[in-house]
Amino acid sequence: MYEKGRIKYPKKDIQQGYIMKVECKISTDCKEPYAVLYIEKMTPVIAEAISLLERAETGSAALAAVREGNTYFIEREKLEMVCTEGREVVCYDGVKNRYVLSKPLYELEQVLGSRFVRISKSTIINIRRIDHVAAGFNGTMELVMKNGMESYISRSFRKIFRERLGLE
Repeated sequence: MYEKGRIKYPKKDIQQGYIMKVECKISTDCKEPYAVLYIEKMTPVIAEAISLLERAETGSAALAAVREGNTYFIEREKLEMVCTEGREVVCYDGVKNRYVLSKPLYELEQVLGSRFVRISKSTIINIRRIDHVAAGFNGTMELVMKNGMESYISRSFRKIFRERLGLE
C-alpha cells in the first residue's frame, strides 16, 4: 500500500492487473465534493467505485449493472424487479430490459430502501411499480408489475408484503 496525503491505495489492482493513481486535494474553497476519473474504458471495478462514491454522497446512487457486455447505471426508481436466475442476480426495468448485478440479493435488499420489498427468497420488487395483485389457486398471490412481469408472493413473505402496502 502506498499513501499520498491521507488516501491509501493499492499499488496494483489484482483483478484488472493495472495501477490506479489516486490523488485527493483538500480545499476549504470546495463546497461540494466531486471526483473526475480519467479511464481508458469502463470496467466492473471502476463502475463499482463510482457507485460507491455516489452512494456516499447522495445516499441514493444508481446501481451499476451489466447488459450485453456494457455497464449501465440504473436509477433505483426505474427498477421493477430484482431476482435470482440460476447463479445470477438480475434486475428488470420498466421495458423489461434485463441487467446482471454484481451484488448478492441480501445486500441489494438493504441498499434499495423502503420502496422495495422482498416477496420470496429469490425476488425483490419495487412497490411503486406494482400493477395489481390477484388471488391464485390454493391461497397463493400473484403479483403483476407495470411492465407486465409476473411473480408469486410466497407465504412466508406475504405478511411483510401486506404490512408494507398498509393492508394490515
